[in-house]
Amino acid sequence: MCGIVGYIGFRNATDVLIDGLRRLEYRGYDSAGVAIKADGRLHVTKKAGKLSVLAGALEETPLKGHLGVGHTRWATHGPPTDANAHPHPTERGELVVIHNGIIENYLPLKERLLERGHTFASETDSEVLAHLIEEHYQGDLEAAVRAALAEVQGAYAIVVAHQNHEEIVVARTVSPLVIGLGEGENLVASDVPALLPYTRRVIFLHDGDMAVITRDAVRVTDLKGAPLEREVVEVEWSLEDAEKGGYPHYMLKEIFEQPTALQNTLGGRLHEENAEVALGIELDPHAFDRVHVIACGTAFYAGWVGKYLIEALARIPVEAEIASEYRYRDPVVDERTLAIVISQSGETVDTLEALREAKRRGAKSLGVINAKGSTITRETDATLYIHAGPEIGVASTKAYTAMLAAMSLIAIWLGRARGTLEEAAALELLRELRRLPRLVEEVLERRDVVAHVAEKYHQATDFLFLGRHIQAPTAYEGALKLKEISYIHAEAYPAGEMKHGPIALIDPHLPVVVLATEGPLYEKTLSNVQEVRARGGHIIAVATDGDEEIRRFAQDVIYVPRVHPLLSPIVSVVPLQLLAYEIAVLLGRDVDQPRNLAKSVTVE
Repeated sequence: MCGIVGYIGFRNATDVLIDGLRRLEYRGYDSAGVAIKADGRLHVTKKAGKLSVLAGALEETPLKGHLGVGHTRWATHGPPTDANAHPHPTERGELVVIHNGIIENYLPLKERLLERGHTFASETDSEVLAHLIEEHYQGDLEAAVRAALAEVQGAYAIVVAHQNHEEIVVARTVSPLVIGLGEGENLVASDVPALLPYTRRVIFLHDGDMAVITRDAVRVTDLKGAPLEREVVEVEWSLEDAEKGGYPHYMLKEIFEQPTALQNTLGGRLHEENAEVALGIELDPHAFDRVHVIACGTAFYAGWVGKYLIEALARIPVEAEIASEYRYRDPVVDERTLAIVISQSGETVDTLEALREAKRRGAKSLGVINAKGSTITRETDATLYIHAGPEIGVASTKAYTAMLAAMSLIAIWLGRARGTLEEAAALELLRELRRLPRLVEEVLERRDVVAHVAEKYHQATDFLFLGRHIQAPTAYEGALKLKEISYIHAEAYPAGEMKHGPIALIDPHLPVVVLATEGPLYEKTLSNVQEVRARGGHIIAVATDGDEEIRRFAQDVIYVPRVHPLLSPIVSVVPLQLLAYEIAVLLGRDVDQPRNLAKSVTVE
């Protein structure tokens, strides 16, 4: 949820921390702070507001040293204030803690510490860690952190520094941490982009890992002190991949990266010569007779599309499950269930806990993940990487279309393996998949059409999105994108449900976005469009090239290239992403960092 950076080496730590926090500001931007070791003391500067406020304060009162820790916050416990910003020092200022996550038993811990004379300066659960470590400190920082964490319940990624030690002690459970290995310097961060200017050699810490980081060495142990060996990974992303590349916003850059992301997802996996896909996973497609697709937010809508695909092509019953509800409803799961979990970051805590619940009940598991080395990739039986590259904008775009492509591959793989998808039908789908990057490029070339529609409707206070069958999830994703970055109220419904209530919302002031692409339910969708038009609604139709009939009923039409109906969501969602983006820009919204949101939700 929050952004963490730690540095020890030969550079000015302040410069490294501010640079790293800028690359992680998408993870949280309510407040920010740093602690720098200089002249044998830790100096803390922290400010409510965006990172620029902290950067300004550090320009006025510079801090220089070769060891430091920094944080950009997304508030959970306590509002965004200077006091609640991280790092949290102890009363004497000898020790500081940065924390991402939630300490579930912080209240009894805090009460005990107050009784022992500790004074708290913030309203956060995180400050408890600083005082608890101080309580255990007797000259050995690593031992004090280990003893403190033995009393802690909850999720955490913590970074600890002490004025008497030339080291940084870190630990994680649930919340991610990655260590960057340099020459004469080492770093730690909550995500890879903060490390890329300095190194591509990284260690992804696992749940229950601790590490002691000095400028020349990194030592990883478990929470009891037993040494651990962790793989050193060479990150494939370049620094340029994580930058804006000349676009005004990360989100727009990532929308335009979708053809490349799709090529990366599909590359090497389409085998037309035998009408097969190569997933590179070790799962027996005959080992289950039901599928649960589990995810949150945008990833859930990708999973919902996957439900249609798998049921149509593999004839296996599929439930699309919201991860935050899954483990609380006593799901029917056994060893004949496949749990497919979808997450861009691979760290989404609701999805991770739902995965663990499914596994406890005997399910096999498959992750559809973007981030290599993430927790979910380590806990699933198999992982299908989508290879979309770093996604910095909070509102997911390229990861979504890559997830859709991955779900298409899974459905074809299952269908072919189980004999429910004939060779000719599979070959047609594979050829259509190969065309997708170019088709998405064609949609992007029509941005001006979408921008015109955005100009026309950006002052609307409400939107309604409608779609049928496999395009129903596309309607929901389009509404979510508009809500996320423009703050306009938007609702989505399966188009056939409109007359069961939502039709009461329609009036001359309501724009209605309808997914009306070519497919078996086109005529029924057209009937729904006429119902909206009859009641004065303004219709924005996403339609297939060459469809002139839709113009009789829609005030605005955004055309997309013709594609196999089962793959239409990949093409149709792109104009909805652009529509949300253009409206948000016209309204002056912070597109990359919409209010109240963070990129990776690592607390419940």
